[in-house]
Amino acid sequence: MKVKHILFSFLALILCHNNFSQTVTIQVDANAGRKAISPYIYGKNNNISDDPTNPTSAATWQMMREAGLRYTRENGGNNATKYNWRKKISSHPDWYNNVYNHNWDYAAKTLQDSMPGVQGMWAFQLIGQAASNLTNNFNDWAYNSSSWWSGVCQNLAGGGTPNSGGGCTATVSGDTTHYLENWTADSTTAILDHWFGSGGLGYNSNSIKYWSMDNEPDGWNSTHDDVMPTQPAAEAFMQRYFAVAKKARAKFPAIKLTGPVPESEWQWYSWNNNKITAGGQSYVWLEFFIKRCAEEQTASGIRLLDIIDIHSYPNESNDSDIVQGHRVYFDTTYNYPGANGVKTTSPTGWDNTITKEYVFGRVNKWLTQYMGANHGVTCAVSEFGLTNNSANVTANSYASILGTFADNGVEFFTPWYWYPGMWETLHLFSRYAKTTRVQSASSNEHDVSAYSSINTSADSMTVILVNRALTATHTVNIHLSNFTVANGSYTTKRLSGLPATETFISNTSNALQTSTVTVTSNSLSISLPALSTTAIILKGTTAMTGISEITANNNNQVTVYPNPTNGNITIYSNKEIGAVVICNALGEIVFEQTMPKTNMDISSLANGVYFIHIKDKQQQTLSVQKIVLQH
Repeated sequence: MKVKHILFSFLALILCHNNFSQTVTIQVDANAGRKAISPYIYGKNNNISDDPTNPTSAATWQMMREAGLRYTRENGGNNATKYNWRKKISSHPDWYNNVYNHNWDYAAKTLQDSMPGVQGMWAFQLIGQAASNLTNNFNDWAYNSSSWWSGVCQNLAGGGTPNSGGGCTATVSGDTTHYLENWTADSTTAILDHWFGSGGLGYNSNSIKYWSMDNEPDGWNSTHDDVMPTQPAAEAFMQRYFAVAKKARAKFPAIKLTGPVPESEWQWYSWNNNKITAGGQSYVWLEFFIKRCAEEQTASGIRLLDIIDIHSYPNESNDSDIVQGHRVYFDTTYNYPGANGVKTTSPTGWDNTITKEYVFGRVNKWLTQYMGANHGVTCAVSEFGLTNNSANVTANSYASILGTFADNGVEFFTPWYWYPGMWETLHLFSRYAKTTRVQSASSNEHDVSAYSSINTSADSMTVILVNRALTATHTVNIHLSNFTVANGSYTTKRLSGLPATETFISNTSNALQTSTVTVTSNSLSISLPALSTTAIILKGTTAMTGISEITANNNNQVTVYPNPTNGNITIYSNKEIGAVVICNALGEIVFEQTMPKTNMDISSLANGVYFIHIKDKQQQTLSVQKIVLQH
């Protein structure tokens, strides 16, 4: 018995030790998987005041600069849908539909003045109505001193009568004609002329390229039921989308159009709680949206979509699930506990066995299926919120998402909810990660991932390690290939053991723990505490001379406008154009020009339908687009 007791104690000691120190092997290859990291994943919602009487403080501007914020979404979410840029007011669906002042002109101007180079994001209105005045609000102050209660969603602006029992149904709903006015595609896109056009405000369009196509239209019959008491058919929404997208592209060819901005996981797949039937086939919402954009682009010759933008609000409450949340977007092996809407992707209807989400993996498949391999459309998340159990869990989950989005070319990421630990994580990534992702592989991706990157001169590398184990310390052995690092000591920056309150103040006052690690023969070993994020900053050389050819967006994006045209066309491309070849409907070459100018005159051609082949300097095809010539 004594021997058995000693043996049991020894085994328990081993198990206990393993809980605190488990070895993970990481392989980093500087020549594999090179991919530009979009700086716009370092983003956030609601950072800038749009009220000139209450400006963003100098301290806040400075803190955002030092944290490395690169992208800010400022349209206000639901408050964007009925924004009137001419009158600088909007109707608030989550507060009786009351109308309040919002000055997007002021917000955009202060952003460009205070943080030049940071990308700002606003929105077009597609619902067809916008706020008209401030004089017909529900008097919430007189009713309950403007306190929140469950009835704030009642439609009371415009003379409504509240239902004191609460809930979203008023005793008498207000009259929308008293606080809203018609708002057409021309009305909403005219903000581009106002900001960027001749005689406008002269804003820099390069730092306001991204425009959201409204906000969460899949829920209009709930959030905006004063205008849309019945959810429009999916095709009816698409026609609204196309009308605005075409006018926006004509005014601002380099614009980045983002849509369809669905509410969350259920709405990624469902429109009005159902699949969509078209042409005898059924489609989930994101697939139908992509399919219809592809069809309309082909029919019109106008690019109508640049980024698939979704909202993501996971409800997981267990720490062990929260830290695995990054796997929802691309991981085809992850059985997501919150899987719900994805179960409708089965051809036969609801299939409860479907638990693998990989929503952006599905999106990329649909984009290739309907738009072709060179579609140039990327993915993004413009609202995100997780359960805030602790600063360490939050920071760890956010770090895993940033690393995953860098690895997979996500265009931008702007969380809506912001908790302690997130400023620290944003600062760590935006300051110390490099511009180009390289491939890393872990022997235990469940617990430990490496997110590695190099700079454009290929002489610096940062390896960011995330240990998402809740209690276990992990020893990590890292082996570097195709990047030679001299033997010696190198700096590390770590987030671990964060308190519950905010710790980030500036680049010099924060919770980062600085230490060193020793590299020997291109390998190193480091111990990672539970729920930690550690950046290892290395100097070295690679066999490749540099990566300056990799840009912030390495997709081929080409726009030809106007279309139809009377003979004068403009070609926009994010790559240098080497040649333009125009063919008629029979495939015969009718026009050819080497090293063309951006503006071209093709009025010598007869009226009809043509196909323009745009090639790069190596004579590789960047794009083929249909154009209609009408003198």
